[in-house]
Amino acid sequence: MARKGQQETVKAARRPEVRLPELTAWDGGELEPDGDYDGLEFADLDLTGQEGLGARFMDCALRRCVLDEAGLGKARFLDSLLDGVRGVGTGLAGASLRDVELVDARLGGVQMHGAVLERVVVRGGKIDYLNLREARLRDVVFEGCVLVEPDFAGAVLERVEFRDCVVRGADFGGVRMSDVDLRGVAELTLARGLEGLAGAVISPAQLLDLAPAMAAQLGLRVVA
Repeated sequence: MARKGQQETVKAARRPEVRLPELTAWDGGELEPDGDYDGLEFADLDLTGQEGLGARFMDCALRRCVLDEAGLGKARFLDSLLDGVRGVGTGLAGASLRDVELVDARLGGVQMHGAVLERVVVRGGKIDYLNLREARLRDVVFEGCVLVEPDFAGAVLERVEFRDCVVRGADFGGVRMSDVDLRGVAELTLARGLEGLAGAVISPAQLLDLAPAMAAQLGLRVVA
C-alpha cells in the first residue's frame, strides 16, 4: 500500500482531442514544399517520393496513404489524424506534430530526428527502426503498438506513456526522461542506454528483466 503522498508515482500524459471538421477530399495532385493544407482528407493515395518539405497540415486526415520515401522534413501536423498510413524511409526530420493521432501505421525507417511531438497518440500498428534522435516528446502515448529498434538517443521525453506495447532493442543513450511510464510495456529490451532510464517508472517484473543488463553495466558478476 502506497504511503501518504506517494500515490502519484508518475504524471499522466495529456492526450490530444482531435475533432476534425467536415473534410474536403484532396484532388490537387502532388504535395508541394511549404504547401498549406487545411481541412483536407488524403485517402488511399500513393505519395511515394513526393516532396512536402515544410508543409503545414491543419485539421487534416491522411487515411491509408503510402508514404515511401516521402519528404516531409520540417512539416507541421496540427490537430490531424494519420490512419493506416504505411511506408519505408519516410522523411520527417525536424517535423512538428501537435494534437495528432497516428493509428495502425505500418512504417519502417522513419526519420524523425530532431522532431517535436506534443500531445500525440501512437495507437496500434508496427514501426521498425524509428529514428527519434534528439527529438522532444511531451505528452506522448504509445498504445498497443510494436516498436522494433527505436532510436531515442539524445531525446528529451516528458510525460510519455507506453501502454500494452512491445519495445524491442531500444536505444535510450543520452536520453533525458521525466515522468516516463514504462510499466505498460509487455516486452522491453534495450540495445543501449540503460542509464537513460533514469526518470522513468518501471514495474517490479521489468526490474528483474533488466537486472542482467544492470549487473553487466556495473561490472558485477552473479555467481550461484
